[in-house]
Amino acid sequence: MDLATRSEKVEETKARLVAAARQAFATQGYAAASMDDLTAEAGLTRGALYHNFGDKKGLLQAVIDQIDAEMLVRMGAAGEGLSPWDAFVAEGVAYIEMSLEPEIQRIMLLDGPAVLGDPSRWPNQTACLRTTTLMIQTLIDDGLVKPMNAEAAAHLVNGAALNAALWVAAADEPERVFESAVDAFRHLVGGLLRRV
Repeated sequence: MDLATRSEKVEETKARLVAAARQAFATQGYAAASMDDLTAEAGLTRGALYHNFGDKKGLLQAVIDQIDAEMLVRMGAAGEGLSPWDAFVAEGVAYIEMSLEPEIQRIMLLDGPAVLGDPSRWPNQTACLRTTTLMIQTLIDDGLVKPMNAEAAAHLVNGAALNAALWVAAADEPERVFESAVDAFRHLVGGLLRRV
């Protein structure tokens, strides 16, 4: 088997495991998902899981990374065609709104933090913070946002959106909480605007 074929096989194995785990984690939850069942669903062995992801926790991280990448695309789409400020706010609101979706609630916002710890420390947050920092710096440079440390503002804005999403996901009435969370988020980020 040549190197390219081997590499394709490895990627195919990883994709099958992630797809099976994503389904199991979404429907059963992380704790109840059986590694034997999900590897069998993927047509693979536990050895393949351990070889590619280390353990169940590593597989959860891979599922979260996949969902997070999809969420970033959706957030970007929410801001398309809008002014830079409106796009910035729309992306934050879109992130909070995704917390209403059962798969995202369970995997990203309930099981993920319980298993992997504080979401603000997950590896994918570095890229998100960098993007938010650049957006805020651009808004500052364009005179729309008050002069401030863009990185500090990015940490606070991302923290507000994340905590709003966690609140919505854990709420008994997510739809009601969502409306309040979005209203408060809009007021908070509105405080960044430079008043003329």
